Amino acid sequence: MAPHWAVRVLITGAAVLMLAAVGWLLFWFLLRLPLLTVAVAVALLLTALVQPITRWLHRRGLGQGVSALLSVLLLLAVMTGIGFLFGFRAAAKLRGLTRPLTAGIDRIRVWLTEGPLGLDPQQVTEIRNTVVDRLYALAPQPAAAARMAVYVLAAVILVAFLTFFLLKDGAAMWSWLLGWVPGRRREQVDGAGHAAWTVLSQYVRGVVVVALIDAVGIGAVLLILGVPLWVSLTLLTFIGAFIPLFGATVSGAVAVLVTLVTNGLTDAIIVLVAVLVVQQVEGNLLQPIIVGRTIRLHPVVILVAVTAGSLLWGIAGALLAVPLVAVTYRILGFLREHPVPRAAAPEPAGSDSLPVPEHAA
Repeated sequence: MAPHWAVRVLITGAAVLMLAAVGWLLFWFLLRLPLLTVAVAVALLLTALVQPITRWLHRRGLGQGVSALLSVLLLLAVMTGIGFLFGFRAAAKLRGLTRPLTAGIDRIRVWLTEGPLGLDPQQVTEIRNTVVDRLYALAPQPAAAARMAVYVLAAVILVAFLTFFLLKDGAAMWSWLLGWVPGRRREQVDGAGHAAWTVLSQYVRGVVVVALIDAVGIGAVLLILGVPLWVSLTLLTFIGAFIPLFGATVSGAVAVLVTLVTNGLTDAIIVLVAVLVVQQVEGNLLQPIIVGRTIRLHPVVILVAVTAGSLLWGIAGALLAVPLVAVTYRILGFLREHPVPRAAAPEPAGSDSLPVPEHAA
């Protein structure tokens, strides 16, 4: 017969392989259903964001369902306003700015090739063509815009329903899930879940605060200079703050380019200085103080996570990559710091066993 330790090694190895296979199948399934996966992830983020509102309403005497419904309605009102300002108004004005923006890009191309840098004209032209193609893609034709609107509406409805039920029945759902966990591990899993939810809530609220500060700072400069699309550019700055490292850079570059085309070189330089100042304040002060203490991730990890997320799911993946990594890191840290207690000695015959929670029945 094989020694006892060899049997334990085989059983442990088989369990690890089984867990890895289940994890891989789950990951493959999530990739096959991007709309559902992203909708659930966004609903969790929004639930973490508006949960304080639901609790505040519930403490004022409203029922849990009514509090959750009012929170979702408030959230939908804000999202509808953002969608109108950023979507319809921006698309309408962007179609009129497409040619001026292209002319501005051509001016930059000429400066890069004939100016002091003297870059390769062919490579610069290829980059220019790629940027212009992406620019025209941002202002789609009415038919494509209608299809996109239907797709976005379906996603918004799904996210709204998920958020409502997470706000209303989230605690009961978690208790039901814990009912399936073996009793010896239930406390550990419960603690890891609460730690992950705390990190997610703090991250979402911290990023919202940073995004608001960025949007107010850059939007005020755009408003003072009278830049067209200043509302849409401000909203773009707000949304870009949710994508670490890349979002602020892209939104700032768009603001400078639009200002260059519409207002001229002097105003574009002013906007560039404002963007650089705001980004420096964000990167060196706001992010470390408000968000950095929550996620505790190295910039290299954030860079790899955002890149991988954008390659898998585009913008949605870039938005969700960092909170996913932060939550995973916190769960692993909690499990390491709070190992499962050793099994207690068998109880005498006739003693009462641990009560089974009602939600597990």
